[in-house]
Amino acid sequence: MTLGWMAWTWQTALFFALLFCVLAAMTTLAALRPERDRIGMLGLPTTRGDRLFLTLLGAAFIHLGWLALAGDAPLWGASIVSLIYGAILFRWA
Repeated sequence: MTLGWMAWTWQTALFFALLFCVLAAMTTLAALRPERDRIGMLGLPTTRGDRLFLTLLGAAFIHLGWLALAGDAPLWGASIVSLIYGAILFRWA
C-alpha cells in the first residue's frame, strides 16, 4: 500500500504531529489531574476535552472565514485570532 496519492507536505505532517501532541498532553493531564465539570461563560458544564473540541472547531471556522473574507492576507492572522480565541475559551468557558 502506497501513500503517494496523499499530499503530504511538511506543513501537513506538522499539523498532525502537533494535534497528536496536544491529544497526548490532554490525556496525560486528565490522568494526572482529573477535573470536574465547570460552568463558564457558555452556561454549560464543560471539561478540558470539551473546551479543546470547541477550540479546534472554532479555529477551523475562523480560518475558513479568514480565507473567504481576507483575500490575499497571510494566514498567520487567522492563526493568531484562533490562539486568542482558544485562550479565552480555555480561561472563561
